[in-house]
Amino acid sequence: MGNREALLEGAKRCLYEKGYARTTARDIATAAGTSLAAIGYHYRSTEALLNAALFQVMQQWGDEMSKALATDDLADAGPLERFEAAWTRIIESFQAHRSLWSMQLEVVAQSQHQPEVREQLAAGLAEARLGLAELFDASPTPASPAVNTAVGAFHQALLTGVLTQWLIDPEQAPSAADLALALRRMASSITPTAG
Repeated sequence: MGNREALLEGAKRCLYEKGYARTTARDIATAAGTSLAAIGYHYRSTEALLNAALFQVMQQWGDEMSKALATDDLADAGPLERFEAAWTRIIESFQAHRSLWSMQLEVVAQSQHQPEVREQLAAGLAEARLGLAELFDASPTPASPAVNTAVGAFHQALLTGVLTQWLIDPEQAPSAADLALALRRMASSITPTAG
Protein backbone atom coordinates (compact mmCIF):
# COMPACT_ATOMS: atom_id res chain seq x y z
CA MET A 1 0.00 0.00 0.00
CA GLY A 2 1.38 3.41 -0.99
CA ASN A 3 1.33 6.56 1.10
CA ARG A 4 -1.85 7.85 -0.54
CA GLU A 5 -3.81 4.71 0.33
CA ALA A 6 -2.22 4.50 3.79
CA LEU A 7 -3.28 8.09 4.50
CA LEU A 8 -6.84 7.35 3.42
CA GLU A 9 -7.01 4.25 5.62
CA GLY A 10 -5.41 6.14 8.51
CA ALA A 11 -7.93 8.96 8.13
CA LYS A 12 -10.83 6.48 8.15
CA ARG A 13 -9.45 4.87 11.30
CA CYS A 14 -9.17 8.29 12.94
CA LEU A 15 -12.72 9.16 11.94
CA TYR A 16 -13.98 6.06 13.73
CA GLU A 17 -11.77 6.52 16.78
CA LYS A 18 -11.69 10.30 17.23
CA GLY A 19 -14.40 11.71 15.01
CA TYR A 20 -14.18 14.36 12.33
CA ALA A 21 -13.71 17.45 14.49
CA ARG A 22 -11.07 15.97 16.80
CA THR A 23 -8.85 14.36 14.16
CA THR A 24 -5.62 16.24 13.46
CA ALA A 25 -3.09 15.94 10.65
CA ARG A 26 -0.64 14.45 13.14
CA ASP A 27 -3.21 11.81 14.16
CA ILE A 28 -3.67 10.77 10.54
CA ALA A 29 0.06 10.72 9.75
CA THR A 30 0.70 8.60 12.84
CA ALA A 31 -2.14 6.18 12.00
CA ALA A 32 -0.88 5.92 8.42
CA GLY A 33 2.80 5.63 9.31
CA THR A 34 3.68 8.56 7.05
CA SER A 35 5.04 12.07 7.43
CA LEU A 36 2.85 15.13 7.84
CA ALA A 37 4.16 16.41 4.49
CA ALA A 38 2.62 13.38 2.76
CA ILE A 39 -0.86 14.75 3.49
CA GLY A 40 -0.18 17.97 1.58
CA TYR A 41 1.56 16.12 -1.23
CA HIS A 42 -1.23 13.60 -1.81
CA TYR A 43 -4.37 15.48 -0.69
CA ARG A 44 -3.47 19.22 -0.55
CA SER A 45 -4.93 19.58 2.96
CA THR A 46 -6.04 17.64 6.01
CA GLU A 47 -9.63 18.73 5.30
CA ALA A 48 -9.49 17.30 1.76
CA LEU A 49 -8.11 14.02 3.10
CA LEU A 50 -10.73 13.81 5.83
CA ASN A 51 -13.47 14.52 3.30
CA ALA A 52 -12.16 11.78 0.98
CA ALA A 53 -12.14 9.36 3.92
CA LEU A 54 -15.56 10.54 4.98
CA PHE A 55 -17.04 9.91 1.54
CA GLN A 56 -15.74 6.33 1.65
CA VAL A 57 -17.19 5.88 5.13
CA MET A 58 -20.53 7.28 3.92
CA GLN A 59 -20.50 4.71 1.12
CA GLN A 60 -19.90 1.99 3.71
CA TRP A 61 -22.80 3.41 5.73
CA GLY A 62 -25.03 3.21 2.66
CA ASP A 63 -23.98 -0.37 2.06
CA GLU A 64 -24.69 -1.18 5.72
CA MET A 65 -28.16 0.36 5.42
CA SER A 66 -28.86 -1.69 2.30
CA LYS A 67 -27.87 -4.90 4.12
CA ALA A 68 -29.88 -3.98 7.20
CA LEU A 69 -32.97 -3.24 5.16
CA ALA A 70 -32.85 -6.20 2.78
CA THR A 71 -36.29 -7.76 3.15
CA ASP A 72 -36.46 -10.34 0.40
CA ASP A 73 -37.50 -12.89 3.02
CA LEU A 74 -40.46 -10.72 4.06
CA ALA A 75 -42.32 -10.69 0.75
CA ASP A 76 -45.31 -12.49 2.27
CA ALA A 77 -45.38 -10.47 5.50
CA GLY A 78 -48.04 -7.89 6.21
CA PRO A 79 -47.16 -4.19 6.34
CA LEU A 80 -46.84 -4.04 10.13
CA GLU A 81 -44.76 -7.24 10.20
CA ARG A 82 -42.44 -5.80 7.53
CA PHE A 83 -42.20 -2.56 9.49
CA GLU A 84 -41.24 -4.32 12.72
CA ALA A 85 -38.82 -6.74 11.00
CA ALA A 86 -37.07 -3.89 9.17
CA TRP A 87 -36.75 -1.91 12.40
CA THR A 88 -35.38 -4.95 14.20
CA ARG A 89 -32.63 -5.10 11.58
CA ILE A 90 -31.94 -1.38 11.75
CA ILE A 91 -31.57 -1.45 15.53
CA GLU A 92 -29.32 -4.53 15.29
CA SER A 93 -27.18 -2.49 12.90
CA PHE A 94 -27.02 0.35 15.47
CA GLN A 95 -25.66 -2.16 17.97
CA ALA A 96 -23.23 -3.90 15.62
CA HIS A 97 -21.84 -0.73 14.02
CA ARG A 98 -22.16 1.88 16.75
CA SER A 99 -19.09 3.89 15.70
CA LEU A 100 -20.30 4.08 12.10
CA TRP A 101 -23.74 5.33 13.13
CA SER A 102 -22.31 7.72 15.71
CA MET A 103 -20.03 9.22 13.10
CA GLN A 104 -23.05 9.85 10.87
CA LEU A 105 -24.50 12.23 13.44
CA GLU A 106 -21.18 14.02 13.84
CA VAL A 107 -20.93 14.38 10.07
CA VAL A 108 -24.38 15.98 9.97
CA ALA A 109 -23.21 18.58 12.49
CA GLN A 110 -19.95 19.16 10.58
CA SER A 111 -21.79 19.55 7.28
CA GLN A 112 -22.91 23.00 8.35
CA HIS A 113 -19.29 24.13 7.96
CA GLN A 114 -18.37 21.94 4.97
CA PRO A 115 -20.43 22.65 1.81
CA GLU A 116 -18.88 19.68 -0.02
CA VAL A 117 -19.92 17.33 2.79
CA ARG A 118 -23.40 18.88 2.95
CA GLU A 119 -23.88 18.34 -0.80
CA GLN A 120 -22.79 14.71 -0.49
CA LEU A 121 -25.18 14.15 2.42
CA ALA A 122 -28.05 15.82 0.56
CA ALA A 123 -27.53 13.55 -2.44
CA GLY A 124 -27.43 10.50 -0.17
CA LEU A 125 -30.51 11.66 1.71
CA ALA A 126 -32.58 11.88 -1.47
CA GLU A 127 -31.53 8.36 -2.43
CA ALA A 128 -32.20 7.05 1.08
CA ARG A 129 -35.71 8.52 1.10
CA LEU A 130 -36.61 6.67 -2.07
CA GLY A 131 -35.20 3.43 -0.69
CA LEU A 132 -37.08 3.82 2.58
CA ALA A 133 -40.32 4.61 0.76
CA GLU A 134 -39.90 1.48 -1.32
CA LEU A 135 -39.20 -0.61 1.76
CA PHE A 136 -42.00 0.66 3.98
CA ASP A 137 -44.80 1.57 1.55
CA ALA A 138 -46.54 -1.76 1.07
CA SER A 139 -49.60 -0.29 -0.63
CA PRO A 140 -50.69 -2.30 -3.69
CA THR A 141 -51.16 0.90 -5.72
CA PRO A 142 -48.08 2.83 -6.85
CA ALA A 143 -47.57 6.21 -5.21
CA SER A 144 -46.80 9.47 -6.92
CA PRO A 145 -43.24 10.84 -6.65
CA ALA A 146 -44.47 13.42 -4.12
CA VAL A 147 -46.01 10.70 -1.93
CA ASN A 148 -42.86 8.56 -2.21
CA THR A 149 -40.76 11.53 -1.11
CA ALA A 150 -43.07 12.24 1.83
CA VAL A 151 -43.14 8.58 2.95
CA GLY A 152 -39.36 8.33 2.64
CA ALA A 153 -38.85 11.61 4.53
CA PHE A 154 -41.11 10.37 7.32
CA HIS A 155 -39.09 7.17 7.71
CA GLN A 156 -35.80 9.07 7.44
CA ALA A 157 -36.93 11.34 10.28
CA LEU A 158 -37.93 8.29 12.31
CA LEU A 159 -34.57 6.65 11.64
CA THR A 160 -32.61 9.75 12.69
CA GLY A 161 -34.69 10.14 15.84
CA VAL A 162 -34.42 6.50 16.90
CA LEU A 163 -30.69 6.53 16.17
CA THR A 164 -30.19 9.61 18.32
CA GLN A 165 -32.13 8.05 21.20
CA TRP A 166 -30.28 4.76 20.82
CA LEU A 167 -26.84 6.42 20.86
CA ILE A 168 -27.70 8.47 23.95
CA ASP A 169 -29.50 5.80 25.98
CA PRO A 170 -29.92 2.40 24.31
CA GLU A 171 -31.75 0.99 27.33
CA GLN A 172 -34.57 3.55 27.00
CA ALA A 173 -34.62 3.85 23.20
CA PRO A 174 -37.67 2.38 21.48
CA SER A 175 -37.46 -1.17 20.21
CA ALA A 176 -38.90 -2.36 16.91
CA ALA A 177 -41.90 -3.72 18.84
CA ASP A 178 -42.37 -0.32 20.52
CA LEU A 179 -42.35 1.42 17.15
CA ALA A 180 -44.87 -1.07 15.72
CA LEU A 181 -47.10 -0.60 18.78
CA ALA A 182 -46.97 3.19 18.40
CA LEU A 183 -47.70 2.95 14.68
CA ARG A 184 -50.68 0.68 15.32
CA ARG A 185 -52.02 3.12 17.95
CA MET A 186 -51.54 6.16 15.71
CA ALA A 187 -53.24 4.40 12.79
CA SER A 188 -56.24 3.44 14.93
CA SER A 189 -56.64 7.01 16.15
CA ILE A 190 -56.82 8.44 12.62
CA THR A 191 -58.65 5.62 10.81
CA PRO A 192 -62.41 5.68 11.28
CA THR A 193 -63.74 2.43 12.68
CA ALA A 194 -66.64 0.62 11.08
CA GLY A 195 -69.86 0.59 12.99
